[in-house]
Amino acid sequence: MKPVIWIIDEEWLDYDVENKTLNDQFPDCEIHYSGYDYKKDLEDFGGRVDGILAQVYTRIGREEMEQLKNCEVISVFGGGYDRIDVSAAKEKGIKVAFVPGYCVEDVSDYAIAAIFQCNKHVTSYKKEMAEKLWGSPALPKPANRIKGSNLLIIGIGRIGSATAKKAVSLGMNVYAYDPYVCEEKMASIGVKKAEKLDEALGNADYVSIHAKLTDETKGMLNAEKLTCLKASAYVINTARGCIIDEKALINAVKNGKLAGAVLDVVDVEPPSFDEEIFRTDGIIVTPHISYLSVQAYEELKLRAAMNLVNVIKGNEIEDIAE
Repeated sequence: MKPVIWIIDEEWLDYDVENKTLNDQFPDCEIHYSGYDYKKDLEDFGGRVDGILAQVYTRIGREEMEQLKNCEVISVFGGGYDRIDVSAAKEKGIKVAFVPGYCVEDVSDYAIAAIFQCNKHVTSYKKEMAEKLWGSPALPKPANRIKGSNLLIIGIGRIGSATAKKAVSLGMNVYAYDPYVCEEKMASIGVKKAEKLDEALGNADYVSIHAKLTDETKGMLNAEKLTCLKASAYVINTARGCIIDEKALINAVKNGKLAGAVLDVVDVEPPSFDEEIFRTDGIIVTPHISYLSVQAYEELKLRAAMNLVNVIKGNEIEDIAE
């Protein structure tokens, strides 16, 4: 069997892991590569493709599905698949696979690092140093220490839970807002369940977002919700940019209604870099790298490739989008 495999991506620097895995499983298989503007390639060979490996930014909708006459699986390089029309895929008999849990340690480490950055501002003293300020004159308004401060986690799944455990070990008071997780499960990792989001936001010193992007969570932190936060609070987002109303966040920080934010995701990805979020003092934006480590990178690529292989071979896999 020599299936036709299509990799759609503009992020990876190489495909060594994918190519080796695919060729080991399907010797002499046919592999094609495209960027996100793949319309011409879809017309040229899309009808012959047996499986697709797609970067998380790849949009494959109903119209594109209609041309995938032979496709059995779309395997996404990531734990999310919100840019794939799963309903249309099901109608076509195409399975959508993803890779949950591969970067739990990495993203939770980032969230904790962001808390430390917000608290200690380790990289932010160039101005004070230039003015030759030393000791307390360089920090006239110190923050409360991290131990004993309140962390609200929105979405207590794999990554949210790992973040919570690390925060508990630091002596933080950890609360979680997640209507789908029971109080007992949260208590088992030292977390208190927040029943009312507004109230939980009002008590938080730090808010770390780890929820999935759904119709329910899109725009969850809007202008109204952001007003619930203390002016000294910080928001950290490693989930999806659209969960926060970006304009409202910018306004809150600019107007002193919120101390700041650390974002590894933004509303439009990939961005043009002309967006206002990149020019707002008090908001740190990193280029969607919280999930990356040597281990996570290798696991993601291998698992995504093997998801595709197993579906084509007719083997059952667990990581299928519902």
